[in-house]
Formats: sequence, C-alpha cells, structure tokens
Amino acid sequence: MIKRIIGLFVILTIGGVVLVSFTPKKRVDLSSYSTEGLDLYYITPNFNEIEDDLNDIIIYPELGNSYVGFKEALAFKESRGDYGVVNQFGYMGKYQFGMGTLALIGIKNKNDFLNNPELQEKAFYANLSRNKWILRRDLKWFTGKRMNGVIVTESGVLAAAHLAGPGAVKKYLRSGGVDGFSDAFGTTIRYYMKRFSGFDTSFVVPNRKAKVQF
Repeated sequence: MIKRIIGLFVILTIGGVVLVSFTPKKRVDLSSYSTEGLDLYYITPNFNEIEDDLNDIIIYPELGNSYVGFKEALAFKESRGDYGVVNQFGYMGKYQFGMGTLALIGIKNKNDFLNNPELQEKAFYANLSRNKWILRRDLKWFTGKRMNGVIVTESGVLAAAHLAGPGAVKKYLRSGGVDGFSDAFGTTIRYYMKRFSGFDTSFVVPNRKAKVQF
C-alpha cells in the first residue's frame, strides 16, 4: 500500500514538473497587429461594377479625357451607346434618361426623343449644364478632396449626378460620403465618381434654366 502511495506521488510530481516546463515564459506581443488609427471604411462594389471593371474597359485614345471622351464613356456604361434602347425601368436612349428629367429640360415626347440622336445629344448637354449649376458650390468646396477613397473631380460629380440626380450627389458630398445612393442595379455614387474622374468638363457652362432648343 505504501509503495502504491509513493508511486502515485512520484507520478504526480513528474507530471507537475513536465506541465511547468510547457508554461510560456513570456507573453506574446500583439501590438504590431493592432488596427488602431487605420482607415477601415470601404464600400465594396456590387457584382455588376466588378464585371464592368474587368470586362468593359473601353479605351478611346483619340478622345482622351476630353468632353467628348467623357460623354462617350458614360454613354457606353449606360447603354453601350445605343440611341434606341429602353431598359426595363423605362429609361431611354444613349444616356438612359427618364421622362421626369427630360421634362425638366423641355422634352415631353418619348418617341421624338428616341428617334432623334441629335436631340439626345442636346438633352445630355442641357442636363449636365443644369446639374453643374445646381452643384456649383459643392464643386467649389469638394473638388480635390478624398471621399471614401476617391478623389472628387468635376467630371466624377457630374457623372454621379447623371446617375443619381444632383440632389442625391449633394447629400452624399455634404455628408462626407455617408448619405449614399444606389440605383436599381446597385450602382453607387462612389463608383461613378471613381470611374468617370479626371475628364475635362470645363466645356459645360452652368445654367439654372438649361433647356433643349429644337
């Protein structure tokens, strides 16, 4: 009996020594893995946006960053440049206008609009001109600043206004990018501001009462 007790004591003693030998002698320093102070705010693009970035990159070397380059790049994203297309939500033409926006710039007949490429080009310019006037202060305040990882440019803002309307873009800019918008396909203001940044849209004259002249 005594031998068994002694044997058990010896086993427990050895086990204790072994356990102590595996105890870490110092704590692991995890400070280098800290995220403190890092900008972790990021808006991920939707699947359509990712696909566009990978597969729909169209280069117009002869147009560059000109106004014509801007409108053709935007038209390709909107409709692949098709003057006669109408999408499932009723948006029409090369630049995908809704009837509400067209009425603001003086166009009330859907068929006249769809069958007249020249009218569509005039409508695009008139809408840009009106949006540039509405956003004139915001362009002055925010151009050159970074918002949600994107540098704000005039062409990016005007493209976003074409997507979402100038009111939604104004809210987005003045909220620091917090008050966002996405269309029926999930496309965001941030995405348009990034994709269409850096074009020269100085050709567009701000005009509060911009109308299409027939």
